Amino acid sequence: MANGKKIAVVGATGAVGQTTLKLLKQRNFPVRDLRAFASARSAGKKVKFGDDEVTVEPLGADSFKGIELALFSAGSEQSREFAPLAVKSGALVIDKSNAFRMDPAVPLVVPEINGAAARSHRGIVACPNCTTIVTVMPLKPLHDAGKLRRVIATSFQAVSGAGVNGVAALREESLMWARGEKITARHFQHQIAFNLIPHIDKFTEGGYTGEEIKLVNEIRKILELPDLAISPTTVRVPVFTAHSISVNAETERKVSVAAARAAFDRFAGLRVVDDPMHNRYPMPLDAEGQDDCLVGRIREDLSCPNAINFWVSGDQLRKGAALNGIQIAELLN
Repeated sequence: MANGKKIAVVGATGAVGQTTLKLLKQRNFPVRDLRAFASARSAGKKVKFGDDEVTVEPLGADSFKGIELALFSAGSEQSREFAPLAVKSGALVIDKSNAFRMDPAVPLVVPEINGAAARSHRGIVACPNCTTIVTVMPLKPLHDAGKLRRVIATSFQAVSGAGVNGVAALREESLMWARGEKITARHFQHQIAFNLIPHIDKFTEGGYTGEEIKLVNEIRKILELPDLAISPTTVRVPVFTAHSISVNAETERKVSVAAARAAFDRFAGLRVVDDPMHNRYPMPLDAEGQDDCLVGRIREDLSCPNAINFWVSGDQLRKGAALNGIQIAELLN
């Protein structure tokens, strides 16, 4: 596209990078030229961009000459090293790692919620953690309806959130089980097939994991509620794609189930799936491949008059990562 942008996709061989390439085509983002970067061990590989194949280049200090937009999904260490170099070369960086999320000078953006914040960037815009995005999407309309006071969130996170090795671990362990072999955990701390692991990221002081602390800090920053009480638990589950979160949200003003459902239904990026009498509710299998987050099981908390329970599922490779980044780029294009 002659009038499009010169774009770099960093981490192009990973799950998020692959999804980014796919969505750039699907959404007809104006691309004049596309370059794909990854680690040296992936150099020379080919990645698909529509009907074309792009040769993967090793990431280096001079990689961003002439690049206007750099979409990073290569991990925090690489982002910290190379994102400032991309900005120095004149590129806008949209980063999906944890490197800059809590930097006060870097906007942390979910376009449907705080898209205006992206315009205050100084060269870098951060995408939240995938679990944060899926969780905060329904929290925003609920906050608008009744002003959030307290949130309890328990996540059920797919193995693809741990990258291609997480997917391989679940597949291999399931095959071991099917063959009657002893299952050996090769990627996660424990067997993931037919198991739940309440441990994602390193444990911190106080017994919370890094993933749980991210959820707290990022939701507060996105919603601009620095004192919001949040109690998180994050769990890895034997699902290939799409994270789900069980949420209990207490508001200052009572929000009825009908009002909550209506608020969710009006909010861009959410789709209400809430017909329990006919066994219709959000599930990872239904959220996989979808841009919208699915919300349902909406009901009053029996123990607190101003609280609502709901369940939300979202494809963490799409809205939880690649799509959110591209939406930011569309907003700033």
